[in-house]
Amino acid sequence: MQNRSSDGISWLRVDSDAWSRDSFFQIHLWWHLALYHLERGDIDAVLALFDGPIHGTRSNMILDLIDASALLWRLHLRGIDVGTRWQSVAELWAPLATAGNYAFNDLHAVMAFVGAGRADGVEAVLEAQRFAMARDDDNALFTREVGHPLTLALRAFGRGRYEETVRIIRDARESAHRFGGSHAQRDLLDLTLIESALRSGRTALARAFTAERLERRESPLSRLFVQRATAIQDAAA
Repeated sequence: MQNRSSDGISWLRVDSDAWSRDSFFQIHLWWHLALYHLERGDIDAVLALFDGPIHGTRSNMILDLIDASALLWRLHLRGIDVGTRWQSVAELWAPLATAGNYAFNDLHAVMAFVGAGRADGVEAVLEAQRFAMARDDDNALFTREVGHPLTLALRAFGRGRYEETVRIIRDARESAHRFGGSHAQRDLLDLTLIESALRSGRTALARAFTAERLERRESPLSRLFVQRATAIQDAAA
């Protein structure tokens, strides 16, 4: 979140055995390394990490599936063809996605279902969320305020309804911290918001969001967003 991608890559790669052996969080740390590469536009490195330490073992642990979904979604937003990788992740989510225990998990399951084109999986999660919201617990609140709207936003994105995606995420982004995840994990919401604004032709909004990101994080990805927003504005002029 400090925009120190080169430092992060050097730090994690210098002695990966020190943090990747017998570590419960090793896949999550590999995921962070992949994010550094993605911010720099090193797509081949990202895919190699996904196919290797991030998803190569086909782990069905929720924490690992969250990382797999979140990484593929970031590639999906950039229009990268990930082949059959979505199907593999969605298949592992399928027996777990309707537990209705944690809205943060729901959102990442839906990413996989949208990416794999499994509309039935998306609808099953939405139905489980409706039951979850009827309960009297913390997750009912998180789901009602954040999880369910964001799930609807991802469904809208998958259907090409980008203006709807923008509207929902704009309404929910200020309270998204309530349903958990780190700043790095929730950054995916801003990435989806920016991409949706670009695809919907909301020129002024897209430029505002891209300028906001560039100020926080001057990187190849941020500059790419600015270039795309400028191109849309120039084409409309």
